[in-house]
Amino acid sequence: MRSTGRFVLIAALLVSGCTAADTSPEARATGCGSVVQTGPLPEWARAGFSGDGAGVPHVLGREGDILGVLFGGTLSSPPAPDRSNKILWVSRLPVTAGGSLEITAQLDGTTETVTRTIPGGPGPSGVDLPRPGCWHFTLAWSGHTDAMDLTYQPGE
Repeated sequence: MRSTGRFVLIAALLVSGCTAADTSPEARATGCGSVVQTGPLPEWARAGFSGDGAGVPHVLGREGDILGVLFGGTLSSPPAPDRSNKILWVSRLPVTAGGSLEITAQLDGTTETVTRTIPGGPGPSGVDLPRPGCWHFTLAWSGHTDAMDLTYQPGE
């Protein structure tokens, strides 16, 4: 009995160690897959920012080809009265002039899907979604695709 109890305790400790959240100031989990980072922006995404952009909340796409800068720090649905859901989309890859950024967002655990089009391609945008939760974004622009998860908190 004793060895079984020790085994269970060791297994529990190992599992909890593997699932511990990253509490560093550079990253915080959105709770749904992607990580909101506040460390330096990648060099290719620093245009227009002073220094290395450290402290600016941002999410990198799964493929590393697009970055979303979250100007309000958090996203909410409905939008907060004192803060918009402004996201600056920055592409690591060449962008075709006159194109658009197509966003398909699906609410986690549902079939609810919404689309948003950002004319002109990656750049500043307001992305409001119909309800709070974890949204899986598929982003398409200039023949490129990437994906990320963004959490929209309940609005006020």
